[in-house]
Amino acid sequence: MLNYTYIFYYTEMNLHSYQDLKVWQFGIDLAVLVYQLTQAFPKQETYGLSSQIQRAVVSVTSNIAEGAARDSTKEFLHFLSITLGSLAELETQLILAQRLSYVSEQDLQILLSRTSEIGRMVRGLQKSLKAKLYPPVTSH
Repeated sequence: MLNYTYIFYYTEMNLHSYQDLKVWQFGIDLAVLVYQLTQAFPKQETYGLSSQIQRAVVSVTSNIAEGAARDSTKEFLHFLSITLGSLAELETQLILAQRLSYVSEQDLQILLSRTSEIGRMVRGLQKSLKAKLYPPVTSH
């Protein structure tokens, strides 16, 4: 059973770096949960599914960070798109782990709700960045 009571906090602060983004903070919290979960996987999965799941969850926050550190909004959008792909990959691997009885149905649902929440946040950030990049044209 996952210990997720301390997870998914909000930090009120000015945005000075990718670490100030709530979506990045939620992604880090998700990574902690996933690492806790995969520690209980069978030994034979150390270099298999466990490793794949860990790489996918790390990719989520890594791509947010890399995109935010880039010089352009367009590049940030590109990395947010990759983030969504990593989330889908992670969800698929978690579902497989549950079907192999490595993850309980309850833990799977907790994790899938977190990936869904992060996905919504990423899509919201994309929408905001696209509005900045492509402001609406007004006629006079």
